[in-house]
Amino acid sequence: MFMNPRSLDIEDFNYELPDSRIARHPLAQRDSCRLLVRHSDGLLEERVFSDLPELLQADTMLVANNTKVINARLRFAKASTGAKIEIFCLEPEFPADYERSFASTGGCSWLCFVGNSKRWKEGALTMSLDIDGRQVTLSAERVAKEGNASSVRFDWDDPSVNFSKIIESAGVIPIPPYLNRDTEESDSSDYQTVYSHIEGSVAAPTAGLHFTDNLFSRLREKGVECRELTLHVGAGTFAPVKSDTVGAHEMHSEFISVPRALIEELAAGRKQVVAVGTTSVRTLESVYHLGCMYASGCKEDEVPQWYPYSSEHPDLSVRQSMEALLKHLDSIGSDRLMASTRIIIAPGYRYRIVKGMITNFHQPKSTLLLLVSAFTGGDWKRMYDHAVKAGFRFLSYGDAQLLL
Repeated sequence: MFMNPRSLDIEDFNYELPDSRIARHPLAQRDSCRLLVRHSDGLLEERVFSDLPELLQADTMLVANNTKVINARLRFAKASTGAKIEIFCLEPEFPADYERSFASTGGCSWLCFVGNSKRWKEGALTMSLDIDGRQVTLSAERVAKEGNASSVRFDWDDPSVNFSKIIESAGVIPIPPYLNRDTEESDSSDYQTVYSHIEGSVAAPTAGLHFTDNLFSRLREKGVECRELTLHVGAGTFAPVKSDTVGAHEMHSEFISVPRALIEELAAGRKQVVAVGTTSVRTLESVYHLGCMYASGCKEDEVPQWYPYSSEHPDLSVRQSMEALLKHLDSIGSDRLMASTRIIIAPGYRYRIVKGMITNFHQPKSTLLLLVSAFTGGDWKRMYDHAVKAGFRFLSYGDAQLLL
């Protein structure tokens, strides 16, 4: 059981971020960004990201999120009035599975945000696309409103084209709103990691943007093992905590997928796990808690927001938790754990799997800053003050931190 952070005042996680410190574009060379290293004794050191092989031990297992950002913003013009309607795809509803939805050739439904929603009361929106030299007509119809979002049915008139091709052609990549600019052609590659290949995110796991193929080669030469998992980043990653206390903030649910081989390695416990980005952190820690849930007889496939702090949480070792997960995978005949998570990692949380992390500098009063504070024992303020004064670049396209 962990100390419950519900009563934490979110104002304690505020800081002044000058607009001039927000990076609007990435550097030309991914691994040339600055790296602020916080060593385990609290010492701060300024390095360059390409120094990473010198900073990690040979017994490190580096775990990165291989999700790929989709062209989630679809901009339609209403035929009758010319009104501009933007549909922002959040997650698949039918088929609910990401892979099956992107493979659909006969239509699919997604949960979406709708911009200029009041101008779209009824009827279908259409868009003409040129896909591999073929003319395809895409139609979108709002089926129902679900809170702030809508259920939208997509159909198209060429059964040889799947939804992956449709959204690639029809949409644009959704860069974060705090960049205060329109998406540019260069974002299509800049806002993807070099190892992204599992479609589903509406935001990039930005700590991974600094890696290059050459840097991975140098890490492997050092003896660092590189592994992948998947967490599809949702729109909630942009949402600041608006409540006065952490307890009143509702976390968004995100899909995770972890291969059995990685769970087996975690069970063996022979490597020091360093997570690339907060999405990998949340996935790895969620995997531990999911194992605890299965071990205690719970068969739910989503980790609740406050479960890590529950009095009913069994205090299992990582090995015991991973063994429960492996037993579960055996029972369903699967080589991959697929679930979802809502956990919030905040001061008072006890990290079980992650021993180090690479992450960018985050927005004030964000859940990502809470996660960093939990890992550093509340030392985030000193680190961020140093970074602002030293001219580090902040947020998605900014510089990085290595927390050990």
